[in-house]
Amino acid sequence: MSSITIPVKTKDHPHLRPLNVLRDLSAVADLIELCFSPTMDNDGQRYLSDMRRASRDDSFLRWASRVSETASMPLMGYVWEQDGRIVGNASLIPFRDRGKRVYLIANVATHPDYRRRGIGRALTERVMKQAHDKRASAIWLHVRDDNPGAIELYRQLGFKEMARRTTWQGSPDARLIHPRTDIRIVPRHPRFWPLQQDWLQRLYPKNLSWYQSWNLNALRPGLWNWLYLLFIDFNIKQWAAVRDDELLAALAWMPHGGRSESLYAATGPAQASGEALTSLLIHARRTITYSSNLMLDYPGGQMTDAIRAAGFQPRRTLLWMRA
Repeated sequence: MSSITIPVKTKDHPHLRPLNVLRDLSAVADLIELCFSPTMDNDGQRYLSDMRRASRDDSFLRWASRVSETASMPLMGYVWEQDGRIVGNASLIPFRDRGKRVYLIANVATHPDYRRRGIGRALTERVMKQAHDKRASAIWLHVRDDNPGAIELYRQLGFKEMARRTTWQGSPDARLIHPRTDIRIVPRHPRFWPLQQDWLQRLYPKNLSWYQSWNLNALRPGLWNWLYLLFIDFNIKQWAAVRDDELLAALAWMPHGGRSESLYAATGPAQASGEALTSLLIHARRTITYSSNLMLDYPGGQMTDAIRAAGFQPRRTLLWMRA
C-alpha cells in the first residue's frame, strides 16, 4: 500500500471530511474500540455501547444534528475515509468554563493498517482549526502517559502539559491491614473545613473543573448545604484523620449513581499525610462494603506509596494538555 504525504493545509484533502452524526457514529465506535480496547475500562465500554445505540435511534440522530454546536458530546469533528471505510477520527466536544467556550479534542484514532502516514496529525490539525474558527478560548486534550508518540505529536502542535492525573481503583483481592499508628479516623468536623478546602483546591484544580465532576462545594458544612443535599437525596460521607486533634488528611465519598464510587482526598504537605491517607482509604473500603469499585482521582506521581498501601492500583494516568 502506498504512502500518503499529508499537506500542511489539510482542509481540502480528499480523504478528510466532517463527521456526519446521521451515518458515521457506528463506524467511529468500531474504530475507537479497535484502537483502544486493550486499555478501555467499563466507562469506555459503556460509552461505545451508547454510541452504537444512538446510531440506531433516528430521533436521537435528528436531535444530535441540531445541537452538535452546544451539547457536551462527541457530535462534531472530522473523519478520514479511505478505501470505502472510516480509518481515522478526531472528535471536538464543546464545554463552557465560566462563560467562555472551551473545546476538548477527543477520540483521536487511526486504524492500525493506516498508521505512520500523518493521518492522526492531519485530523488533529483540522479540528484545531475548527475550534479556532468557532472562537474557542482554549483547546484541551488528554492523552495516556504511556503513549509517547501521541504526546510528542501534540507538543509539536503547540500543546503544553497542564496537569497529570492518575485514576486509582481499589483492588478487590487486596488485604486491608490498618497500619499501627496513633492516627484516629473520625467524622469530618466543620472546623476542619477551611484547611480541607485549601487542600482540595490544590489537588483538584479549577482549570479542570469544566470537565471533571468535581462539585467540591457539596462538601461544605452548614445547615443550608445539608438541607439542600437532603432535598436532592445526595448521600455524602466524610472522614478526617487526626493526631492530637490536628487534621492530617480528609476523605470524602460522593456517589454518582454509576458503576464506580468516587473518593476525593485532601492531604497536606506534612509527611504524616501519607500515613493518614492510607488509613482513610482503608477505612472507606471497610465502610462502603457494598461497592467493590471504589475510584480515586489524584495528581499523578503524588502519594503513590500511600495509595498502594491501601490496596489501590493505578488504572491509568492522563496528561492534560492545552493549546
